[in-house]
Amino acid sequence: MPPIHLLITIFIVASCALPASATGIKSLENFVKNVNTGKADFTQIVTSPGRSGQAPRIKMSSGTFEFSRPNRFRFNYLKPFEQTIVADGKTLWLYDFDLNQVTARQQSHALGSTPAALIASAADLHALQADFTLADAPDKDGLQWVTATPKSRDGQLQSVRVGFRETATTTVASSLLEVLEILDNFGQRSVLTFARLQINSTLPANDFEFKPPAGADVIRQ
Repeated sequence: MPPIHLLITIFIVASCALPASATGIKSLENFVKNVNTGKADFTQIVTSPGRSGQAPRIKMSSGTFEFSRPNRFRFNYLKPFEQTIVADGKTLWLYDFDLNQVTARQQSHALGSTPAALIASAADLHALQADFTLADAPDKDGLQWVTATPKSRDGQLQSVRVGFRETATTTVASSLLEVLEILDNFGQRSVLTFARLQINSTLPANDFEFKPPAGADVIRQ
């Protein structure tokens, strides 16, 4: 199972209105302000540094996710192995289908200075800047980027880069949050790319509820 800070990257996709001269920070600001719910498909590539001269190890996965502010999301890994992550506002649940094992953590303690806090928790840019140092990064691959570095050094997260794609119009769907890159303190990089975004639609409340399956081993941390 990937590290928890890589798994809780779930609530990150949406669209927001941006002027033609928007920067990465402005894109992030508008995203936090204007996007209340989101639903998308994702692909994830995790690259771990090679050891003793070996080539880097690469793992690929895919699935779906959805989120609803504040602090509720569901992340379904479908390939190559099934895993479900649900945040119900109080508890973060991780369910491994193969092991039939559930891990439950207090959500406020589990998120901290993670991509979850960066994208889903803060009400505005000022709140984000209390926990992260934000900086515009150079445009790359047709995207506008912002880099977020946690101010706390206690966690495993080194930095996060978020990429937005701007279109020619200035409607609500004119700029899409498209890529999330996560780098941890062990040199492991996780890149998530999102597709078929749906934003600000009504999502069923029970999508963000979780009940451990009968017979599952439940570990509370």
